[in-house]
Parts: sequence; C-alpha cells; structure tokens
Amino acid sequence: MGESKETHIVEIPIVEEFQDQQSKTAIIIQQHPMMEISKSPGHLLLLKLWQREEHLFSHRISVAETKLDTLRREIFHLCCSFLVFHAFVTTLLFTSSAAEAQLGVIRCNKWWVPSFLGASTSAAIVVLVQVKLWRYWKVTERVKREKTDSRALGRAVQELRMKGANFDLSKEMSFCDSSKKIKKSSSVEIKWKPKIWCSNNLVTFCLILFAGLAFPAPKLFLCII
Repeated sequence: MGESKETHIVEIPIVEEFQDQQSKTAIIIQQHPMMEISKSPGHLLLLKLWQREEHLFSHRISVAETKLDTLRREIFHLCCSFLVFHAFVTTLLFTSSAAEAQLGVIRCNKWWVPSFLGASTSAAIVVLVQVKLWRYWKVTERVKREKTDSRALGRAVQELRMKGANFDLSKEMSFCDSSKKIKKSSSVEIKWKPKIWCSNNLVTFCLILFAGLAFPAPKLFLCII
C-alpha cells in the first residue's frame, strides 16, 4: 500500500498586515505636529503669517545686499577718480614747470590757482564719497537687523513645526518684544562707539589727508623745482 501524503496549507495574512500598517501610518500622520497645526486655526494662521514674514525678510535682505554692492562699486570708482585727477594735475604741473623753466618764464605768484581748483575738486569728491559711505553703513546696519530678526523668526517657525498644537501662541508677542530690544541695543551700541565711527569713515579721512598733502604741490612745482 502506498503511503498517503498530507498537504498543509499555510495562510499568510498579507491583507491584515497591510491594513495594520495603514492604520499605524494613519495614526502617526494624525499625531504629526503639522497635522495638529492644520486642525488648529490659530496655529495654522500663525504659521502662514510667519512664513510670509520669512519670505519678506529674505526679499528685503536680498535687495539691501544688492544695494550694498552698488554702493561699494560707486565708492571705489569715486576713489579711483580722485587718484586719477591728482595724478593728472601733478603730471600737468610737472610738464608745465619744466617747459617754463626752459623758456625762462616763472609764474610762482600764480601757484594758488591750481591749488584752489584741486582743493575744490577734491572737496566735491570727498563729499560724494562721504554721502555714499553714510548710505552704505546705514544699509549695512539695516541688513544686520533684518538678518537677526530673520534668524529669530526662523527659530520660532521651527519650534512651531516641532511642537504643533502644544506651541504657546503667546510666543508671537515675545518674538516681537525681543526683536525690538535687539534694535534698541544695536542702535545705542553704534551711537556711543567713536572707534566704530572712525573705522566707518576711514576712507574719507584718507582722502582728506591726501588732498591736504596735495594742496601745496603747485607751489612746489612752480616755485621750487
């Protein structure tokens, strides 16, 4: 007689496991902070407002940094024009004094005319440079404040996304108060530091010093050389 073979069938509950995974995933999604925020009108409105503020901060910072680049180029071009002007005047005085020496003509009593013209042109360029510097440092301080506020707002948004409905909505007022305190402290710090003021206007001081040294140059070329 042949031996009978028994066949065992094992049912794998694939559908039940898939349903269990789906239910667990749904529970996890329901417990996610962003889902809690979406169900809370106050937290959702605050998140949208802060995200809009983040976009405005980034836009203002980008515009201000572009303006800073433009001001840097303008200041550089003005300084180059200042140096080129004095180089041209010095070359012209040297060649004219050499030509007059060969002809035996001496115009020492007229040395103040080129000195006055050079000083006037130098003063005009120095004033323009100082105005550009004032605008540059003003925009720089505004960019610093904007970046500080943007970082504080970014931390607040990150905290809101992590905590969800547990986030304290009174944080909005504390964020505004802290940003105001930062602005006040930064303005006082800049106002009462002469060292910072001197370093910010170093370019102007150098131009004034150079113009002062170049003022007696016509007398040197026309009367001495």
